Order: sequence, then structure tokens, then C-alpha cells
Amino acid sequence: MSDIAKGDELPALQVHLTRADLVRYAGASGDFNPIHWSERIATGAGLPGVIAHGMLTMATAGRLVTNWIGDPTAIRTFGVRFTRPVLVPDDDEGALVDITGVVGEVTESDGARIARVDITAKFDGKTVLGRASAEVRLPS
Repeated sequence: MSDIAKGDELPALQVHLTRADLVRYAGASGDFNPIHWSERIATGAGLPGVIAHGMLTMATAGRLVTNWIGDPTAIRTFGVRFTRPVLVPDDDEGALVDITGVVGEVTESDGARIARVDITAKFDGKTVLGRASAEVRLPS
């Protein structure tokens, strides 16, 4: 990985989020807000349907970086803004989230090479995370 440079693209990731994934995430996170499982409550709250947890969407985008770098402890920072919800239908296919990333910058800090990875996550052709990026310590 010593030849990583600005403009390098990470291998793309496609993830299907299903209602079962939302249930598992709710159990792991403790976030049992019914907008993540009840169509009635979600639409009653003005949403177009059941939506994925924002933090689940963020974590899914983070998989792109951990798959690429191979070491989750190499991530120094990771941040996003939530711009649109991921609507998860009540079927076996779920919602397809397309995640891509590109190295936006490579710098040196305290003797380590650091890559900033700019991440794009889309659902239904629309960006669901804004300003998504991670700083990653590159292997020497």
C-alpha cells in the first residue's frame, strides 16, 4: 500500500439492507425507535416508509474503508452528515446502498502516511451521506 496516491479509487461496495438487518441493529445499538420497523409509525411521522438507522448507514459506508485497508484500527477519524434516509421495503431484497470511495489526499503526520478517503453512499441514485470521509493510517 505504499503506492497509494490521491485519486486512487477503492473497490466499490454494494449492500442490501433488509428489515431483518434493522432489527439486528436495533438490538445491538439499543435504538428501538419504531420508525425503523413500523410502517404505520414511520408514515405517521411524515416519512415515506421505514428507514434505516443513520448510524447503520454510516457503519455500512465505513465497511468500504475497512475492507480496503484491512485493519479497522488504522482509521483515525470518520465522519458524515446524514442527508437523506434509506427507505427499507418490507421484502426479502431490501434497500440497495451503493458505496464508493476515492483517496482525496495523502499526507505525512508524525512519521506516518495518512490518506483521506472521500466516501459516497447512494440509495436509489441519490446521495444519503454528505461530507463523508475517513482518515486512515497507511501501512509502512
